[in-house]
Amino acid sequence: MSTLSTYWSRYRSVPIVYRIGTAFVLGSVFGLVVGQPATRLQPLGDLFVQLLSMLIIPIIVFTLLMGARRLTPSKLGRIGGQVVGLYAITSGLAVAFGLLVANVINPGENLQLTGGEAMEAEAPDIVDVILGIVPGNVIGSMAAGDILPVIFFVIVFGYALAVVEESDQVSEQVNEGIESFYNLAEAGAEAMFKIVWGVMEYGVLGVFALMAAVFGQAGVDAILPFALLILTLLLAVTLHIAVVHLGGLVMLLAGQSPIKFLRGGRDALVTALSIRSSSGTLPVTMSDADENLKIDESVYSFSLPLGATINMDGTALYQGVAAIFAANLVGVSLTLPEQFTVVVVAVLASIGAAGVPGTGLIMLTLVLTQLGLPLEVVGFVAGVDPILDRMRTMTNISGDLSVTTVVAKWNNAIDFTSGSWVGEPRGPAPADD
Repeated sequence: MSTLSTYWSRYRSVPIVYRIGTAFVLGSVFGLVVGQPATRLQPLGDLFVQLLSMLIIPIIVFTLLMGARRLTPSKLGRIGGQVVGLYAITSGLAVAFGLLVANVINPGENLQLTGGEAMEAEAPDIVDVILGIVPGNVIGSMAAGDILPVIFFVIVFGYALAVVEESDQVSEQVNEGIESFYNLAEAGAEAMFKIVWGVMEYGVLGVFALMAAVFGQAGVDAILPFALLILTLLLAVTLHIAVVHLGGLVMLLAGQSPIKFLRGGRDALVTALSIRSSSGTLPVTMSDADENLKIDESVYSFSLPLGATINMDGTALYQGVAAIFAANLVGVSLTLPEQFTVVVVAVLASIGAAGVPGTGLIMLTLVLTQLGLPLEVVGFVAGVDPILDRMRTMTNISGDLSVTTVVAKWNNAIDFTSGSWVGEPRGPAPADD
């Protein structure tokens, strides 16, 4: 028994991000070697995603209530404007990077368009997007996992609590009730972050299963023809994160070390790469922002859930790469005005896109329709999209955290004297032996 305890302690002493990274690699290799039978592990991976999804709404409600206590309308408007503005700028730059790299590498030049069924999607109507922010039934929105309506309601409710608390005409019992709300929110948020680390412990097995199922399903033969497309997206993602997120936002605007930033957000980045869902990664992203990057909940509780919904840097970048890929497949060249159209359509579509797996394929149909390219391209790349989607999601999370870091600095809501900025990020506490 003591030997098992010793091995378990040694295992737990390895940072969770390294264990999950190892599981990612081993699961991928296992899937390629074993093939189709590896897909039987999919339920174990789905359980990991389900566990993270379980935490999304509670963690948003608790942290937003804590932050709303200090968010006056003017401060909320200022932070909201800064967050949305930076998200729009980084998304536009992401599409440009995708187009730039794709024009140089020209993926799809030697491929033929075969075997894909046309897939269509309608562009999100701006009126529906705006109306969708206000929940008709907030409990229904929570049950459905609709993030924007939940953000709207909790901010309004939290601000109303603050207004009532400051009023001279309320009883002592009401003030005590309001304090109880805030105390409950603080206790709830701390509990959620503890659960996040527990889920991440299971994530080692979950990530192994997810990657084994993905590569077992796709196989080497299905991946090789798209190797240049995968390489193009990987290069574009790397350049965008290095130049825009790390260079422009973290170094230039926040004045901090990119290495320390990556160290603080690495759990979220690895999780995003593993489960390919911005919304599913949200509990880990918020935990990293709180415990490692030391950002105040008044900023991250608003910016990160919003980013998981409207900030799709990786997805927008992919539209640029995929547009050139589609044009090369059918033997046409996109003019500069047409490529500018890709930038505009991708940025606007990303605002109405949900942070869930497969959003990139839906947005791609909008871009192809606008350019007059065949929708069969969507079905053609659908087989390798689970691989491409992982890179896109990781880019989304990197953008969410870097923008949140900058906005937090602009609003004096971050502590650069602790956390990953001065040392190792905090991880889950080892279990008692």
